[in-house]
Amino acid sequence: MFNDMFHDTWRRVSAHAKRRAQFYRAGLNRSAPHSVVEAIRSKAESLGKLDDPALQAFDPASRVDAIAKAVVACERVLHLRPHDVQILGAVAMIEGRIAEMQTGEGKTLAAVLAVAEIARVHEHVHVLTANDYLAERDAHWMGPLYKYLGLSVGFLTQSMTPEQRREAYACRVTYATPNEIGFDFLRDNLALLPDQLVLPEFDAVLIDEADSILIDEARIPLVIAGGQDQAEVLARQMAELAAEMSPGYHYTIDQAARNVSLTDAGIARAERATGLENLYATEALGAHSALQAALHARALLRRDIDYLVTNDAIELVDVFKGRIAENRRWPAQLQTALEAKEGLPLRKQGRVLGSITLQNLIRMYPFRSGMTGTAVTEAQEFREFYKMDVVPIPTDRPLIRRDLPDAVFRNQRDKQAAVIEAIAKIHASGRPVLVGTASVAESEQMSAMLVAYGILHEVLNARHDLLGEEARVIAQAGQRDAVTISTNRAGRGTDIVLGEGVAELGGLHVIGTHRHESRRIDHQLRGRAGRQGDPGSSRFYVALDDEMLVRHGIGDWTPDVAGIETVQRTIEGEYFQLRKVLWKYDGLIEHQRQMVQDRRRAIFEGQAPVDTRRRNLRQDVERRGAAINTGKLVPLDEAERRSLLLSIDDLWSEYLAIIQELRDGIAWRSWAGREPFLEFVHESDRIFTNLLDQMEELESSDDPLPDRERGATWTYVISDQPFGDLWERQVRGMRKSWVHRKAVRHG
Repeated sequence: MFNDMFHDTWRRVSAHAKRRAQFYRAGLNRSAPHSVVEAIRSKAESLGKLDDPALQAFDPASRVDAIAKAVVACERVLHLRPHDVQILGAVAMIEGRIAEMQTGEGKTLAAVLAVAEIARVHEHVHVLTANDYLAERDAHWMGPLYKYLGLSVGFLTQSMTPEQRREAYACRVTYATPNEIGFDFLRDNLALLPDQLVLPEFDAVLIDEADSILIDEARIPLVIAGGQDQAEVLARQMAELAAEMSPGYHYTIDQAARNVSLTDAGIARAERATGLENLYATEALGAHSALQAALHARALLRRDIDYLVTNDAIELVDVFKGRIAENRRWPAQLQTALEAKEGLPLRKQGRVLGSITLQNLIRMYPFRSGMTGTAVTEAQEFREFYKMDVVPIPTDRPLIRRDLPDAVFRNQRDKQAAVIEAIAKIHASGRPVLVGTASVAESEQMSAMLVAYGILHEVLNARHDLLGEEARVIAQAGQRDAVTISTNRAGRGTDIVLGEGVAELGGLHVIGTHRHESRRIDHQLRGRAGRQGDPGSSRFYVALDDEMLVRHGIGDWTPDVAGIETVQRTIEGEYFQLRKVLWKYDGLIEHQRQMVQDRRRAIFEGQAPVDTRRRNLRQDVERRGAAINTGKLVPLDEAERRSLLLSIDDLWSEYLAIIQELRDGIAWRSWAGREPFLEFVHESDRIFTNLLDQMEELESSDDPLPDRERGATWTYVISDQPFGDLWERQVRGMRKSWVHRKAVRHG
C-alpha cells in the first residue's frame, strides 16, 4: 500500500508539472523584463485607439494581448495607468511565481492585470485575501474593471448563506479568505446531497499576502466538528490543582521549547490529589493529559498577550497580525483548560469530522501564484513546498527611507522610556509616528504612557478589532502630528499616504518596540514608511530581556544589528527544517484523506465498487457472470447511499483521533534508536489498512445500516501558537536534551 501511495502521488505531481510546463512554453521571455514591458506598452498603444465596444470585443491571442487590454481598461475604467513595475509583477504572477512588491507599489492593480490573463486559460480564479473586509473591498473596487473585461466577479464572507456562496463561486473571479474556501471544502466533503455542495473544482489561485498565508498560517489546521462533547469532567479539577502547584518545585518551564514538565514532587502531588497510584499508567492517561493542559494554560498562555476574555469567552490573538483570530481555538483539551483557568463556561468541542491545513488546501490548485511585500527571505520554502519561485520587483521610484541602527537597552523599563522620549521628540516636529508593538498589553501600556505625556494618539489592537475602522486609522497614520500605536502587521492592505507638508518634515517615522523571530515581519513594519519614493525612517528598540532574546538564550550578551539578524536567520532556519519534517507527516495523512474522499465521492454519486458491495448484490453479480475486483460500479439506493456516507464519515473521524494520539507519542521512539517518521509510516499504514477493511466490511454486510441524522456541525481553526503542537514541542525538547548530553560527554 505504501508504494502504491507514492506511485499515485508521483503520477499526480507529474501531470501537474506537465500542465505547468505547457503554460510556461506559451509564456513571455522571463530573461528580458524590459522588452516584455515594451511589447505590452506597444500593444496597449494600439488597442487604445479602439472605442469601448471594439476593445471589449477584442479577443486576446497571447499574454501580451491580454495584459495590454487590461492596461487600457485600467486607464478607461479606473483612470489609473499601471506602472511598469506593476506590469512586471503581473507577468511574474501569470508565470506561476510570487511577486515581491514593496508596500504601496500597487499590488491590487497588478493582480487584476494578472487575473485578466489567468482567467483566459482557467475557468475560475480565486483571489485569496487576508480577511473578509479586504475580500469585499477589493471585489467592489476592482469589480467595474473585471466587468469591462467580460469577467464576472464575486466575494465570500463568513456570514454568507450556501446559496450566496454558490453564486460567488460561479463567478470567473472570486475574492475570499483561504479559511472560507477551506471550510466550504470541508463541508462539501461531508455533504449527503448534491444540493448541499457549494465549491467547484479547484482551478487557479492568486494569493495576496502570500507570506502570511503560505508560511505563517500554512500548518494551522482548519477543522469541521460535530457530535457529542468530549469528556470534560476533569478540566475544572485540574485547573484548581494547577493553580495550587508551584513553578520550579512541582513543575519546570522550558521557555525555549515552550513546554512544562512535572517534577517528582509534582507527580506525587498529582497522584495524591487524584487518588491514582501511577500518573503514567494507561488508565491515568486522561487525568495526566488534562493536568498537562492545565499547566500549559496557566504557565504559558498569558491573558491580554496570547488571548483576551470577551463576553465570557476566550478570544485568541493572532501572534502575526495582532488582531483577534476569528473562529480560532487551541486543541480541544487545551482550550477547555484555558476556559477552566479563567472560570468561564466550557465551550462545546465535539469530535473532529474532517481537517485540512492551508498548505494542503493551496496545493490542490493546479495553478497557483501570489504576491506580497516580503518573500525573498523565505524563497527556499516557497520553492520546496509549493514549487513557486520568488521574483523581487523593483520599486517604481527609488527607496529613500532611512533605516536607523537598533537602539539596545538593558531592560524593558529603559527601553520603554526611550521609546516614549523618541515619540515625544518626533511628534513635536509634526512628523507622524507609527509604533509597532508586540501585544495588546504592551500597546495599552504604551498608550497610558502617552496619555500621561499629553500626546493624542490612536490605538489599534485586538481589543478594538473592527477591520473597517482599522483601515481608516492606518490610512490616516501619515497625517501631520498623527501618532498611531499598533501591532506589527495591523492595516496590511491599506496604504499610508503622507499628509500635506509631511514629506518636507521627513515623512513617516516607524518605531518597532521589539525584533520578531522572522526578519520578514520586521521588514513589513519598516515597509510602512517610504512608500512610492516618499521620505521616511525606521528604528527598532531592543532590550536584553525581550522575549525573543530570552527564549533563545541570548539575552546575556549585548547584541548589535548583525548579531540580531544572525539569530533571526538561525531561528528561521530551525523553523524551516521543523516545517519540512512536519510536512512529511501532514503529507501522508493528506494522501490518505484523498483516498477516502475518492471512495466517498463514488458513493456520494450513487455508485460503489462491485467488490465492496453487500453480499446479496455481489452474489447477484456473480450469478450474472461478472467478475469481482474488476473496478465496475453498481448503483445504490438513496437510503443505502446516505447510511454508507455517514458511516464512512464516522470511521474517518475515529481514524483521525487515533492518528493524533499516535503522532503525539511517536517522537519519543527516537530514544529507543528508532526513526520516528518511519515508525509513523508503518503504524499509520497498518491503521489505515484496518480502516479500509472496516469500510469494506461495512459495505458488504447483510445487516441493515441505521437510519440517523448527523446533527449540527461547526467549523473552527486550531491554533498551534504560541508554542506549537505536542509533537513539535517534543522535537524541540529532545533536540535540547541531546545537545546538553553531547556537551556533558565532551565537557
